[in-house]
Amino acid sequence: MNVIKRLSASYLRKSKMQQRCQSNRRPTAPLGSRILTDPTKVFEHNMWDHMQWSQEEEERAREKATENSLVRVQPEDQDKYEREASKYWNEFYKTHKNNFFKDRNWLFLEFPEILPKGRKDQMNKEEKYCCHVKLNATNNCTNVGFPAMFEEGEDYCQNNLVDGLTSVQGHAYNKSQAEPVTDNKHVKNCEQEPVKQESFPGSGATYRILEVGCGAGNSAFPILKVICNTPGAFLYCCDFALGAVELVKSHLSYNSAWCSAFVHDVCDDSLPYPFPDEILDVILLVFVLSAIHPDRMQGVVSRLTKLLKPGGMLLFRDYGRYDTSQLRFKKGRCLSENFYVRGDGTRVYFFTEDEVHNMFTLAGLVEVQNLVDRRLQVNRKKKVKMQRVWIQGKFQKPFQPPQNSRQSAPS
Repeated sequence: MNVIKRLSASYLRKSKMQQRCQSNRRPTAPLGSRILTDPTKVFEHNMWDHMQWSQEEEERAREKATENSLVRVQPEDQDKYEREASKYWNEFYKTHKNNFFKDRNWLFLEFPEILPKGRKDQMNKEEKYCCHVKLNATNNCTNVGFPAMFEEGEDYCQNNLVDGLTSVQGHAYNKSQAEPVTDNKHVKNCEQEPVKQESFPGSGATYRILEVGCGAGNSAFPILKVICNTPGAFLYCCDFALGAVELVKSHLSYNSAWCSAFVHDVCDDSLPYPFPDEILDVILLVFVLSAIHPDRMQGVVSRLTKLLKPGGMLLFRDYGRYDTSQLRFKKGRCLSENFYVRGDGTRVYFFTEDEVHNMFTLAGLVEVQNLVDRRLQVNRKKKVKMQRVWIQGKFQKPFQPPQNSRQSAPS
């Protein structure tokens, strides 16, 4: 009888997990999530997902951020950090090379929009198969297929918390969800016609991706691994740190047949891109905008918007307000409100949903997703708990610009 009960329970668990794996749209409580229901078990895992903050916790975090912002960096030093920003990032990559961050293999889980529709469907089938195999091997669905996602965060916390780690494994789309680019007739016509420009890297491609702030290639190489088998796909990646771009180009997986890495300062509007406007299907902006001075962010987003095709997607992920890394700053490291400088001279800003919404919609993009990802990260050895906060968003360029409602004045 006990054996029958155990088998029945096992079957029910598998059935529920398989339903979650086979869903075309990810559930609200996603595959691989860990929900902390018993606080006494907090140190049993390294990460807990979908954390809800109490009013008291929110207030304590606000007070801590206010306190560490009381003493500001001197104006002359602020100017230096702005003027020499590329120098500090070059020194960062010279020191750490490609050993600091782990590859972001979670990208396709969070941002399937990176891939052309046909390749996306293939990835979905592979993911379902992987999920099915894992379920047969174990009844524990935690971290299925993406174990490294949950391993990155602890390393980052111990290394100045420069980058984010895991992802919100779900699509919280609003009512005006993005229309697939390849399903729109206007874009199909654009794809069938070659870009009428002189030759440039990727000029023969039909699907183009740009990663801004590529660093040592921790997003670029997981993408390249997929698009090298995707006809017509091409990846651009840029960084304003020469050392980072050199690391990408020297990597064994780098191939100019489907990738072009280049040095570029996105804050300088006078610098041309090595390709024309309105040819990109996807722009990836992951843990990049936070390193830019807040006064320059809007200009950067507006310029990047011009590079997108109608229907193209801009995918965003960055630090959220009151993340542990913000609350850990000491007095004297604050540059301006919610903007700080680390000990190595690199800078970081902490966003709210409203700020992200206003910035991207002001650039003419339509919000598809904009959410806060709150996680509890745990150092089980030291018995330390860290509240992590990230913002994730997806924004689409309209297929047709808004029509001018004003009529010409009578002569």
